[in-house]
Amino acid sequence: MLSLLFLAKKKKQTLEESVRLIQQGDKKLNNELIEAYKPFIAKTVSVVCKRYIVQSDDEFSIGLIAFNEAIQKYSPEKGSSLLSFAEVLIKRRVIDHIRKEAKNPTVSFELQTEAGEPDTRGALIENEISLDDYRKKTDEELRREEILRFQKHLRDYELSLQDLVDQAPKHADARKNAIEAARLLAENEELRDSLLVKKRLPMKQLEDMVHVSRKTLERNRKYIIAMALIMSGDYVYMKDYIKGVLDS
Repeated sequence: MLSLLFLAKKKKQTLEESVRLIQQGDKKLNNELIEAYKPFIAKTVSVVCKRYIVQSDDEFSIGLIAFNEAIQKYSPEKGSSLLSFAEVLIKRRVIDHIRKEAKNPTVSFELQTEAGEPDTRGALIENEISLDDYRKKTDEELRREEILRFQKHLRDYELSLQDLVDQAPKHADARKNAIEAARLLAENEELRDSLLVKKRLPMKQLEDMVHVSRKTLERNRKYIIAMALIMSGDYVYMKDYIKGVLDS
């Protein structure tokens, strides 16, 4: 902890720079970073679990592992901060844990029948309904958080969700072509970096890679940028939407 503060003060070291050193093998700094961000981990896990989480809880351990995973996998080129990336990963891992526990319950609440025998079938049905309702509410909240995060990201490009609604290609084939152009952009490191750093579509380079005219690319510029940002970032639910468009 002290070394983190010292480094930050002496070298003005950013969180992302600390992560880079950790990824290069600085295990001591890794442990210190995890220790420093335990409150962040606990808060993030608590949001998913709808209750105050302490370090002795299994869910906290899941969050701790997920935060360490985020440190190892983080790449600033993807366009999000470490904490945004870690938050998404922690929530995803904790939800996966909850769903796994739901499929293999270790504790069941029993209802009594008129004969005084435990009605485990009724209890299981009731538990399953509650868990399903919980999953839906959690998914809704995470989806809402993701949309808000995406809106903020779009503002960096002077775009809004309304822009996408107004200028999205009307025909299915046109949407698929635009999404394919966005995929090529997101998967090409040079083009992706140009988009994320310069905040503009690398039109000339992209034109050489796709089978549509420059005029079509210009017309769908805002939509292509938005789809490429989704594909390059940590947008779990929106990526499902893109997959749905391609599969339709």
